[in-house]
Order: sequence, then structure tokens, then C-alpha cells
Amino acid sequence: MAEFIDLTTDAPWQEIRCTPADWELVDPHELVRMHKHLHLVRAFEESVLDLDGAGLVHGPAHVSIGQDGGAVGAIAPLRDSDQVTGSHRGHHQFLAKALTYVDKAGDTEIPAAVETMLRRTLAEILGLADGYCKGRGGSMHLRWAEAGALGTNAIVGGGVPLATGVAWAKKRKATGEVVFTFLGDGAVNIGAVPEAMNLAALWDLPICFFIENNGYAVSTPVDGATRETRLSSRGLAYGIPSFKVDGMNPVAVRIAAEKALEIMRSGDGPVIIEAEVYRHYHHSGGLVGSAFGYRSKEEEAAWRARDPLELMARELVARGILTAKQEAELHETVRETMRAVVETLVEQDGNSRRIIPSLWPSPDFRDEGLRGDLAEFEGARFEELESFGGAVADTKFINVVSGVMMRRMEADERIFCLGEDIHRLKGGTNGATRGLFDRFPDRILGTPIAEQGFTGLAGGVAMEGTFRPVVEHMYPDFGLVAADQLFNQIAKLRFMFGGDTAVPLVLRTKVAIGTGYGSQHSMDPAGLYAQWPGWRIVAPSTPFDYVGLMNSALRCEDPVLVIEHVDLYGSTGPAPVDDFDYCIPLGKAKVVRPGGAFTVLTYLSMVHRAVEQADRLGLDAEVIDLRSLDRAGIDWATIGESIRKTNNVVILEQGAWTASYGAMLADEIQRRFFDYLDQPVKRVLGGEASPSVSKVLERAAFVGPEEISAGFAEVMTDMGRGDEVPA
Repeated sequence: MAEFIDLTTDAPWQEIRCTPADWELVDPHELVRMHKHLHLVRAFEESVLDLDGAGLVHGPAHVSIGQDGGAVGAIAPLRDSDQVTGSHRGHHQFLAKALTYVDKAGDTEIPAAVETMLRRTLAEILGLADGYCKGRGGSMHLRWAEAGALGTNAIVGGGVPLATGVAWAKKRKATGEVVFTFLGDGAVNIGAVPEAMNLAALWDLPICFFIENNGYAVSTPVDGATRETRLSSRGLAYGIPSFKVDGMNPVAVRIAAEKALEIMRSGDGPVIIEAEVYRHYHHSGGLVGSAFGYRSKEEEAAWRARDPLELMARELVARGILTAKQEAELHETVRETMRAVVETLVEQDGNSRRIIPSLWPSPDFRDEGLRGDLAEFEGARFEELESFGGAVADTKFINVVSGVMMRRMEADERIFCLGEDIHRLKGGTNGATRGLFDRFPDRILGTPIAEQGFTGLAGGVAMEGTFRPVVEHMYPDFGLVAADQLFNQIAKLRFMFGGDTAVPLVLRTKVAIGTGYGSQHSMDPAGLYAQWPGWRIVAPSTPFDYVGLMNSALRCEDPVLVIEHVDLYGSTGPAPVDDFDYCIPLGKAKVVRPGGAFTVLTYLSMVHRAVEQADRLGLDAEVIDLRSLDRAGIDWATIGESIRKTNNVVILEQGAWTASYGAMLADEIQRRFFDYLDQPVKRVLGGEASPSVSKVLERAAFVGPEEISAGFAEVMTDMGRGDEVPA
């Protein structure tokens, strides 16, 4: 007969219940401050609903009325240096942190700094120039780093890995500071959240995953989304201490937060708090959920009877901390403050209201801050192989990859690397990190197979600003697993938070076309990343260029994708012997073979193939190594000079045309240089399908010497010079 043994977890899972005596343990001045802040949050949200009803909020109005007490209770005991990230329904989270920063007094006065903060927050929600993100963030992207509010996030669960990265930085700095990341009940089912929880537990990070369980993901109830509706149970799988608390009671939430702070500040890693809360209104706007049929009026009335603002008012009056008159005066003072704030942004226009026209941002601000201005390169030393004064020697490409990283990590303690297996196998799957783990065991972080989690963590570290992460994706196809973090988060961070948030992150990945790894491991990522203007992209084709471009990537304050190619790893070429401290400018292409008949634009391993075939055929082709591939990095000066000379262009890339980089490049060339072209831009590239495992089918899918020769012959034939091509 089989024996069944009950298993227990190492981490506690407890419900915290507040008793009347617990109210006595909180300083009365602190209770007044919490109550005042809750009043301010509530009045702010009521103003947002009023403006939304007048058609003045462009986009959603995800107000927090009803669940606002949870954020106020959780954030009240935090230090200014502790930081928070929030969700798409994040006004209350942002406001609670900002209020604790600008208002320390435990009285009913409203300081001028509070009114200024409320005005700037409302300006942001309305999309105005004086908002904290200059009008770009709106309701769902609120950030004020000075106050410790690092950003709310429109992607459900999307900001959680970023917060984990901030917590990693805090642990590394050993300051005792912590991070609270707020997420909803719907977010616990998003893959990025459990990945982030696992990493936080694995590395003992000081982060609290604060789950606001308001019972509904839009209109889907919790029991329609998960079998275990006690969402704090998710922590048990990762050994995370987890607590469930009545989120409608701010003091109960404060107790839970203080317990979490005790655990985190002692170095014992992350905590989960599940606060049961209730939003009085529908997912967005001023209607209630029952108007849409997914909640009953009886349910809504029962939760309204537990409103956190009314609860605090009753308790403070009953305990003699405030009189009924003082409570009424506070209520009116707060609402008068919000009326005054609104009047600074909105004016009467006949029978309706409108935003004061002068407050809108200028349309000229549209693209500003998509990326940095590269001011960080002032004083940088730039070199090319031809003018390099140091010693060079033929060196294996893969040895340069690890060699330059060794040099940079020795010189800059901020740099660390993370990725799957980079700490093992003598330098990862290809030797790109060889020797680094032995030299820097605490800065070479092998990760679980969790691309969303560790990529987002690196983005959070970069956003925090102290350290410089270098992420390795073993294959570029894995970036599609981490797509939200790469493109919705990292690529857009600087832009959507107003253009001032640096994101110094380097992502390394390799093109493995021709290695037999099939359709899900053989992608050329250039075309994908080039669609996202937050990313800079470099593609070195020689060992010397790899050193200079990696140094530039690590100096840059924007995220940089460094594409490598397995064909190049085993090749050799000139590289510095001991001088690894130069840069190659971002945005600088290189003519590697002068010519006058036609221009070849290419990158990575195709550079050498293009030169080889032009030499073999004896053609007067000019080959340009693009090196920088992002829109801001395309060297139009070098390209244009060549086109005006040759009047014919071939774009050469190895991979499939369905994920092609050349499509964007060809479009831009024909827009910029149409009058100089004697024929349409010629493209030499792979087939429609991605490479498959069969050696024959794989070879048929990508570009090799035969396709390059055929493409060159075609462009010469279309010039009327086909007789110059050897048979």
C-alpha cells in the first residue's frame, strides 16, 4: 500500500488580521498623515473621473477609488530611498509614494509642495507639458524618480521584472533599501511575474510583490482565471514568505508592510503581500461594474460599506485623534485643494470646459528623447584599424569577445553579465564568456531559463542607474520569448517617461544560421530590433571592430543590441594585442572594398563573403560594412557618397526576407537617393521560410556564395554590363 506524506514549505503563508489594539500601536500623528493622504488620493481620483466625464482625459481613466487604502497603508512606512513600481491602475500607488516624499507632517495642513505635486500628476494624466513625463505617459505611465516612484506600467505584470532589477541593484549596494512592486490579480497569471518571483527568491532580493486582489481582471472574476483564488499561495512555490491581509483596512496593510520590511531589510529576500481590495467603479471610467452585468449591486454595496476612507474617519474620530469637525474640515480642504489644482489646468469655454491651450506640449516634441544624444561619448578615443597605433595580431574572433569583456569588467565595477549557462561550459555555449566567472564570480550570473524574467531584471537594473548589465540571449529567437521586456519596456522606457531616463543595457546574441539548429534557433534579429527606435544595434564583422563597438555599447546610455555570428567565432583577423580601450563610433559605416560599378551594403559574416565574391568575379564593387544598423545609426553620409558614385545598390543579407532588415534600408535608400539610382535597389537574401534542420533545406533557405555571385551578376546584367561577369 502506498504511503502518502503531507509536504510542507519552508516559507510561511499566513493571514494577518488587525485587531483594535493594533490601531493603538501606530503613532497618532502617523494615522493622521495616512488619513490625509488617503483623502488626497480619493479627491484626486474623483477629479479624474469628473474630467473624464467631461471628455478631457484622452485615453483610459483607471481610477483606484475603493482600493486606495491598500497603497496608502503599504507605502506609509517606507523610507524616501525605498522605491515602488506600479500597475496600469496606478494613480494611488504613485500618489501615495509621492505624498510620503513631499508631506512628512502628521497634521491636517496641505503644504504647497503637495498642491504642486497634485498639479503635475494631473497634468501628466491629461497629457500636458508640465506632467512628470512631459505628457507622454498619461494615466498609465507615471514616474517621479526623485520621490522613489519609478514608473507605473500599462502592460499587465510588465513592470514586475523591472522592479526585480531595481531590487537587485539595491542588494548589490547593500544600503538596506527595498522595492515594492504593485500588481493586480490578473498579473499573477502572466509569465513574467512568476519568472521574476523565482529570480527574486533565488537571489534573495529585497522586493515585496504587493498583489492588489480586487476580484476582477476587467470583468473576469478571479475564480474564472485560476483554481487557487488565494493568490498569496503563489509564493509557496518559490519559498517566498507570503501574507494575506484585508486591503480595505489601511492599518492592517501597514502591519503587513512592516512585517515585509522586517524580512527584506534583514537580508532574507522577497515577500508577497496579497491585499483583498475592491474597486468601486468599472475597469475604466465612472460607471460601476454592475452596469456591465459582471457584478451585482448587492456585492458593490457590501464592499462600499467597508470603504477604507470611511473606516479611517470612523476610527480616528472614535479614538479622539480627530474631532468630527476636523474630519469634515479636512474633507473640504482636500477637495478645495483639488478644485484649485483643476482650475490651473482647465478653463471654461462657453458651456463646456477645455484644457488651457498653452499647456499642451509642442508637436515638435514628438520624437525628442527617443534615444540619448550620445553626449557620453565626449572625450572618447575613436580608432579604426588602418590608423591604430598599437600592436595588432591575428586573433580568433571568439577570444576577442571574452577578452574585451574581461578588460571592461576589470576597469568598471559597474558591469556585470547574466544569461543562461554563461558561468559554465568554459564560457557558455560558444566560449564568449571564457574566464570571466573565474575572475568575477559575483558578477557573472547564470540564470534559470527565464528570458522574460532576467531580461526585464536587467532592464530594471539599467533604469535604476548604478550598474551596467550585459545580457546574453543564447539564440536571438529567444528574444521573442522576452519580447514584452525588450520592446514594450526597455525600448520605450526613455521615451514614455519623458526622454530623460537612461537605460544603459547591452544585449548580446548570435546568428546561428547554417549550424543545423532549425527554425527556432536560426534567426537574424536585425530586422526585428530595427523596428524599435529605442534600441541601438551594432553588428561587428572583424575582431578589431568588435572591440571598438563593444566598448561603445558599454559606454552608451541607451540599450544596445550587439549581434554576433557563429561563422565569425572561429575566424581570425587583426585585433589589438593589449590596447582594448578604444571605441568605434556608433553610426559610422566603413568602406571595406572600394569600387565604382555598384554599392554593396551588408553586415556581419556577409561582409567577407561579399568581398570574396567580388574579388573572385573581378567586379568593381564597393562593399560597405554597415556596422550600425538602427535607424539613428545608419551612416547615410558614407552610403550616399557611394551611391552618388556607383548609381547602383545591392543590399546583401543572409537570412529570410520575412524578417528582413534590408526592407527598411531599401525603402529609405529609394526615398533619399532615387534620382541617383540607375535601377531599383537590388536585394540578395534568403527564402521566405526560416532555416530548417535538414542540411539541404537549411542551405536552400539562406544566402551563400552562390547566391551572392548570382545577385552580383544580375545587377551587372541590369546595368548592361553582364558580359563583364565570368561565366
